[in-house]
Amino acid sequence: MEIRYFHDTDTLLINFTDKEIVETRDFNEDVLIEIDKNGHLVSMTIEHATQHANIMKFSYQQIAVHGR
Repeated sequence: MEIRYFHDTDTLLINFTDKEIVETRDFNEDVLIEIDKNGHLVSMTIEHATQHANIMKFSYQQIAVHGR
């Protein structure tokens, strides 16, 4: 997974996988989703990102599963 923010265009790009994109869909006016041949989400682009999310405060936490 890769997340990139482009300050000059206020665009957030989230890549979930590196699978080939076969279709791009408008989720709404500012959000595009890209899917693979099986209909699974590959990436999401959010325009005007600072209006939709608090991107200046980002955190990531992986929670361990007991017994693994």
